[in-house]
Amino acid sequence: MIQTDDDGPVRTVTLRREDKRNALTPSALESLAGAITASPPPVVRLRGAGEAFSAGADFETIQTLASAAARGDTDPAYRFARAGQQLCAAIERSDTIVVGTVDGPARGGGMELALACDLRVGTPRATFGEPGVRFGLFGAWGGTQRLIELVGQTQAFDLALSGRTIGAETARSIGLLSRVTDDPAAVVAEIGAHDPTTLEHIHSLLAGSRPSDRSRQHEREANAFASLVAQHASSLQQLDR
Repeated sequence: MIQTDDDGPVRTVTLRREDKRNALTPSALESLAGAITASPPPVVRLRGAGEAFSAGADFETIQTLASAAARGDTDPAYRFARAGQQLCAAIERSDTIVVGTVDGPARGGGMELALACDLRVGTPRATFGEPGVRFGLFGAWGGTQRLIELVGQTQAFDLALSGRTIGAETARSIGLLSRVTDDPAAVVAEIGAHDPTTLEHIHSLLAGSRPSDRSRQHEREANAFASLVAQHASSLQQLDR
């Protein structure tokens, strides 16, 4: 499901599960973290194959979590939330510059992956949304913190509470995307062409301004996610993308 291609200073990491719009399973979360952090070149491009960046958490996985919660076991839901948090934290804390290139929908956990990147570049086809509220859930992979840091409180509340979808130009206007272009790969190549030591210093200094510890909020997210999976277990078991 995770394809890695190195081309000089740029590693391209592709989510390749087109038939499920690159939805993420527990094993994919672990593989993706390794592909991004395992001694890659100075710049990593994260993309989705096919028509979507990522639809977020795999619906069959959510159904499995809901079935367990219906039997009184919320531990799997808690662990899944923590795994997503750990992946996004690994992306954010990587010494590598990670650029999310979004061509198509980024939904739920897919949007959270994009939020964890250092930079997000989209095509005119890019769309973003956190639809979890429609199912009785929310972005539990660190999205409640990163969204507000990137777009501000008003926009974060609007997106999280409404579950609405926004297009590329709106995403750019609120700071979710840095650029909208037909060729995101060219933007990544442009960055990768610079001196790697200079890139390393710039990245280190800019990344140093981020919050150093989100552990308390992550724990709250994971517990709240597990509680909501239990509360809405019956309807979640019937999910159909």
